[in-house]
Amino acid sequence: MNTYDKGLMWFRRDLRADDNAALHHALQACRQVWCVFVFDTDILDPLLERGLVADRRVEFIRESLVELDARLRGLGHEHGTAGAHLIVRHARAQDEIPALAQRLQVQAVFANHDDEPAAHARDAHVLGTLAHAGIMFHGHKDHVIFERREVLTQAGHPFGVFTPYKNAWLKQLDAFHLKAHPVRQYAGSLAALPDGLSAPGPSLADIGFQATNLAQIRIPTGSHGAHQLFEDFAQRIDRYRDTRDFPAVKGPSYLSVHLRFGTISIRQLVSVAYPMHLQGIQGASTWLSELIWRDFYHQILANFPHVVEKAFKPEYDHIKFEHGKHAKELFAAWCEGRTGYPLVDAAMAQINQTGYMHNRLRMVVASFLVKDLGIHWQWGERYFADHLIDFDLAANNGGWQWASSSGCDAQPYFRIFNPVTQSERFDPQGKFIRRYLPQLANLPDACLHAPWQARELELAAAGVELGKTYPLPVVDHAEARERTLLRYAVVKKPGKVGN
Repeated sequence: MNTYDKGLMWFRRDLRADDNAALHHALQACRQVWCVFVFDTDILDPLLERGLVADRRVEFIRESLVELDARLRGLGHEHGTAGAHLIVRHARAQDEIPALAQRLQVQAVFANHDDEPAAHARDAHVLGTLAHAGIMFHGHKDHVIFERREVLTQAGHPFGVFTPYKNAWLKQLDAFHLKAHPVRQYAGSLAALPDGLSAPGPSLADIGFQATNLAQIRIPTGSHGAHQLFEDFAQRIDRYRDTRDFPAVKGPSYLSVHLRFGTISIRQLVSVAYPMHLQGIQGASTWLSELIWRDFYHQILANFPHVVEKAFKPEYDHIKFEHGKHAKELFAAWCEGRTGYPLVDAAMAQINQTGYMHNRLRMVVASFLVKDLGIHWQWGERYFADHLIDFDLAANNGGWQWASSSGCDAQPYFRIFNPVTQSERFDPQGKFIRRYLPQLANLPDACLHAPWQARELELAAAGVELGKTYPLPVVDHAEARERTLLRYAVVKKPGKVGN
């Protein structure tokens, strides 16, 4: 027996019709269910105002919605319902969802949790408006294994250090937490759209955006694309620990964008990685740790929302970073890949050309911005937020605060990546650098990581003219390191000696 006659499933960061918690509960609880996604103008309009009219994320979402719509129609058809389309709207979500719920005369709206502060505010507004209309709002955990305050210290507090969190996470994990939320068997509740709601979803142009190079850079969209990537990664997961740090090697899973938009279930991924971890397969154990880091950063955001605006560790807000015209010039050089450090510049070329950056390189360029150039971590965080196709506030904020030493369980402030040694270690043959900096392609491997140290004959033979075809370094790393140690002295604990 159904709890409700009619319900509305609101898709957000969960663009799949399989193993979806909110969709599962909606179909079980309601005799009829309609599904909706809103291109939220509160999110999109600021992108347009910043000139980001060709945003790969928006195109990724739209293409994934086309597949989701087809999947919902297929599920409806299997149960004898024609026209079980996905409703797609371009509006302010906090206004559109209550309005649509009342138009459809539903008794309940279902959605999966989103713990970003803006999402909390939006959902609180929606809940209040729905409650005023006598409509229930049901939220469900879906995009992480453990959320909010589910994993706590023995004293009952949220964790601020990763390793004990990971240990507690693994100890708490059992089959219940990995159990899928089936959809197909309950899809008989999917309802055909009533008259006036059957129009196709908007095109990119309809919502003010332009097509990107998403197809050319071969980022697969939707659940089908996610499962293709996962099937490929499953064949090489045992090598993940050994390959993940080398940007020229096919090491990562490349699933980050799919986890961000929920085109694949985190439960499915952990259900594969965890048994392999128990078998002692080190690649799977390392990848599982990365998935646990993801949960960790989401619970940090949920329990310490001040990290969005300030440092996790308050004392780090007292650091005086570079400012003014010179700082802006240094930041522009970083953004545009003109620092004179090839690995940094190649990494920035990668994000600018593809919307993706290898995880090792995210750490390298973040450290370089904060600790070589002396620029506040929030500048880099905002740049990543605008350019990464897999941008996720929790992980992005956590990563930048880790690199700046201001975050939870961050690297000590006196550990400063050397961009040259990072390059020599993780791109020893310069394959990655040559791919994104073709102007340096003819340099010998030994000269590629620090061209300013090459002999004039070597540069001339490779067609490289420093200061013209490739920039000279904007800073000297050794000198920048000393400035950073002085800058960070404000947070130095009495009696603690840096090394």
